[in-house]
Amino acid sequence: MSLFLDTSVLIAAVRTADLRHAPSVELVRACNHENASCAAHSLAEAYASLTGMRPANRFRPAQAMLLLDEFRKRFRCVELTADEVLETARRIAGLGLSGGIIYDALLLACARKVNAERIYTWNERHFKLVAPDLSERIVAP
Repeated sequence: MSLFLDTSVLIAAVRTADLRHAPSVELVRACNHENASCAAHSLAEAYASLTGMRPANRFRPAQAMLLLDEFRKRFRCVELTADEVLETARRIAGLGLSGGIIYDALLLACARKVNAERIYTWNERHFKLVAPDLSERIVAP
């Protein structure tokens, strides 16, 4: 089965204090380069989130980089071309959606690109709003 993981799942998997940690880490452990993907830009999002948290939860840049290296080894990283980004933005604009939801749409464009059979996220509501045709595939870990 082809799996796609959203950034929210990656972050929850490494933050032991996160209430969603256990199911997230279990899912990540079941993933490998053959069966799972994430967006290439999820690596940057994860770095920003992990190193930008409040001091008590903040990861040092070197710690975050170790985690990103592990994600890179475990997942196929999907990239979008400029045309694919613009096509995604047009689709969102056509739905009358605006703001940060474009980032969810870009993640879903990556999932579409690899024809993911399961799309894991902790943001199901927004993902299903952006891609109702994929709603059967969008699930929480």
